[in-house]
Amino acid sequence: MSDSLPLRDRYLALIDEIVQLTLQGKISSVEMVYQMLQKNITSGTGEIFELALSDRLSNIQSQVDSEKDELKKAKANRSLRAIKTIQNQWQRYWEQNKAIEAIALAVREITTASADERLATFLRFTDPNQKQPFNSSQLHQLAKGLQQFAQLDTDIEQILQGIMRGLAGWQKLQDHLISWMYEQNRELGFGGVPGENGPWAIWAKKVNSEFPQALFRSLALEQSAIEFAQQQRRLTLSDWVEMALILQYLQRGLVSWFDQQPYNVQAGSKLSISTFLTFAVIWSQLASGFGNTAAIYGDGGSQIMLQILRNFAQRAYFPLYGGIFASFSGSYLRNALDYLDEPLRQVEGTQEKARILTLLGYSQRALGQYQRSINFHQQALEIARYAGDRPCEIANLNHLSRTYVQEKDYGEAINYSQRALILSRQAGDRTGEANALVNLGYSEVMQAQQLEQIEPESYEMPINYLEQGLKLLDKLGDIQSKALCLSSLGIAYLVIDEAPTAIKYLEDGFKTAQTCGDLYLQGRNLAYLAEAYYQLQNAEKAIYTGGLGMYLLEQIASNEWKQPAGLLTILQGQIGKEAFQSMLQQHRSKIMAIIGVDGYDHIPALLTTYQQDM
Repeated sequence: MSDSLPLRDRYLALIDEIVQLTLQGKISSVEMVYQMLQKNITSGTGEIFELALSDRLSNIQSQVDSEKDELKKAKANRSLRAIKTIQNQWQRYWEQNKAIEAIALAVREITTASADERLATFLRFTDPNQKQPFNSSQLHQLAKGLQQFAQLDTDIEQILQGIMRGLAGWQKLQDHLISWMYEQNRELGFGGVPGENGPWAIWAKKVNSEFPQALFRSLALEQSAIEFAQQQRRLTLSDWVEMALILQYLQRGLVSWFDQQPYNVQAGSKLSISTFLTFAVIWSQLASGFGNTAAIYGDGGSQIMLQILRNFAQRAYFPLYGGIFASFSGSYLRNALDYLDEPLRQVEGTQEKARILTLLGYSQRALGQYQRSINFHQQALEIARYAGDRPCEIANLNHLSRTYVQEKDYGEAINYSQRALILSRQAGDRTGEANALVNLGYSEVMQAQQLEQIEPESYEMPINYLEQGLKLLDKLGDIQSKALCLSSLGIAYLVIDEAPTAIKYLEDGFKTAQTCGDLYLQGRNLAYLAEAYYQLQNAEKAIYTGGLGMYLLEQIASNEWKQPAGLLTILQGQIGKEAFQSMLQQHRSKIMAIIGVDGYDHIPALLTTYQQDM
């Protein structure tokens, strides 16, 4: 076999040689085949060998299938058996050498990539969506492999340094990955008072390197990651690679830890979701900031963001029916999911993209951006249908129903919920069916109210749909959808002037939304609870629930905060400012338990802002 032949031709010749030696009886065991592969396959070229083997297998299979002459057919069958022996030994070789193969391939591709593609090539090999993503040991091996090229190319030297510093930084942070969760009885998650507490501040103290330390401090103070990136005028490639590895390992370490919490599955998945979203948004913001000063770093940030989102979209707990999570907070993240929109436009239609667009659509509805919400869900619906992702397709029909309710287009809302109901029953998607029943019932209640139908029987069937949905969700154990269902039932009973029943469902809805961490549903349930208590002339509880609901909705930048603000303004006018403040003060400890002292102090200021804007 001549070394001067192109690599694919060399491998074809190797395969032919093994086949011929087998037919001649000169290869008598599979071990001999394995040894020939081991001797002749160059590290990092396994894909080329596999393609050559596939071609030969296909050709010989065709000969076996088409040959009429018995002697020739028998020879072709012996060749086919020989090829399958090679295939089996190749699998054995690959399993034993895949890490070496992958590292050699990475070294070759990084070192031969053009200067503007080198970082993107490196990031491809740190992608968690690969079948065998590199662990820290393999990254060390990759760095060693790059070492021999470092003297010839500054960029390769910078990537090498960045890998070593990133791994060293992660080693320092590993023991402090979750220590911040146990300090001062703080809640799990990324929210909280800016400053010295929380993950970013603690990680900033533990890492020695200047650049990640500065980033963590900035995030701890809830400063914009966009502005931070724009200020990094002297950033080197090694700085960027170091930061990338540290952030990637932190995100994956947290997700892994949250996923393994057996004591509270909902808290575990809720916090995993929060982590995926938080880091995806940070990368998107960094990409935006770097994009204005250094395109290669901007593109790298977008690449990592999409890797995170693709990994997230494949998780069993991906929230097809929810989006705004309690531990996903902080003023610099209030409109955070907006940052994911622009980079996603550059991605082709994939199942993962459909799911992320679903999340964006839900979040835009929560913010009151109904037309944007509809646009996202329509895009997601089309991609999910094309990709054959039936649960995602049904979820978007349900979301479109919900958004059209917000737009007060109840005919369209009913249409989409009916389509979701039919499709979910055909597909056996019980969660989709339960949500469709809830949306159908809710849409019909709101339509009956719009048409000023006062007969109780006009509401019997819609409320029956809602109750069917609730029973089904109880069986399924879907807390996120149950929170939505309870909220819908509460609002439906409020519409037909049955405030005591409405309060029961809305209170249950608020508690359930707290469990699943959906801030939007928490705020929405509280806003309607305030209306129910107002109907019952219970001013004290209306002020308590309305103030909390107003604050939570405003914190996620939802326009719906103005609904409870309007009710509270009316109440204040009726009972006077002093009585209003006194009633709010009575619930100070309960309010602080949910939103803290800063949140409590912000309620009167928020109400003043609303009144000034009237």
